[in-house]
Amino acid sequence: MSESHPKKVIREITPLSDKDCFYIADRSKSEFTYPIHCHNEFELNFTENAAGVRRIVGDSVEIIGDYDLVLIASKDLEHVWEQHDCKSERVREITIQFSPDLFFKSFVNKSQFDSIRKMLDKAQNGMSFPMSAILRVYSMLDTLSSEKDGFYSVIKFLSILYELSLCPNMHTLSSSSFAKIETHSDSRRVQKVQTFINENYKNEIRLGELADMVGMSPVAFSRFFKLRTGKSLSDYIIDIRLGYASRLLVDSTTSIAEICYECGFNNLSNFNRIFKKKKNCSPKVFRENFRKKRKVV
Repeated sequence: MSESHPKKVIREITPLSDKDCFYIADRSKSEFTYPIHCHNEFELNFTENAAGVRRIVGDSVEIIGDYDLVLIASKDLEHVWEQHDCKSERVREITIQFSPDLFFKSFVNKSQFDSIRKMLDKAQNGMSFPMSAILRVYSMLDTLSSEKDGFYSVIKFLSILYELSLCPNMHTLSSSSFAKIETHSDSRRVQKVQTFINENYKNEIRLGELADMVGMSPVAFSRFFKLRTGKSLSDYIIDIRLGYASRLLVDSTTSIAEICYECGFNNLSNFNRIFKKKKNCSPKVFRENFRKKRKVV
C-alpha cells in the first residue's frame, strides 16, 4: 500500500506589522503543541527549563538542555519544538520575530554591521548558540519585553544580535542542501568544487577529479578544503547527499531504497548506517517524525 502524499508545512502568519521593528512573545508554558511551520519573518527563539524538548530545524533533530537559543533567518526553513521527554511545568519561551527588511541593504552593508550580516547569512540554515553566548545576552533578553520605550527596546534588540554575532562557537543546524541554500566560500577554488558537488552529488565523485579541477595535488587539496570549510571532503559530500536525501524523505513518497541510490549512495545498508550516525535516527523514523508534525495549510 503506497504512502499518503506528504502534508505541507503550515506557513504561520505572525503578528508583526509593517510599522513594527520586531514582535516579542515572552511566556511561561508547560507544553509545546504548535506544529512544524515556517514564516516570512526571521526568528530568535530562547527556551529556559526545557530540557528534553526535541528541536527540529530543517533536517537537524536535537534534544535540547535547560537553555537553548536559536536564530532562523530563512522564510522557508521549517522548524518546531516538540514536547518529547520534557517534564518541566515552568518552561519560559521568548520568541522574537523581525522582518528581513529590518536591516535595509545600505544599512546592513556598513562595516559596523559586518558581523551581524555574516551571522544572518549563516542563520539561513538555522543557528544554535552555546551557553557562553546565552549568558552574554541573558540580561538583555530577560528584560526586553518589559522595556517601555520603543526606541530603547530596538537598541537593546540590536545589541543582542551584535553580541551574538561575536560568538565564535555558533553551531549551524540544517544542511544547505535540505534548506535549499547555495553555499558560498571566500575561496573561488572551494566555491568551484562546492558547485560541482551540488550538481553531481548523484554520481561517484573522485578526489583526483576535484583536485585537477583547481590545479592542486590530491593531498594538498584535501588539506586546503578542510582548512577552508571545516570539514573533510568525504564528510562534506556525505552531508550534501544526506541533505538531499532528507528533503526527499520529507517531501516525497519515494521509497527509502530509491532515495538511497538517487542521492549517490551505492549501498542501502551503508546509507542507513551513515544516516543513523549523522541524524541519530533511521531514515524511516526521520520520515515518520516529520509526517506526524505536518499539517495541511
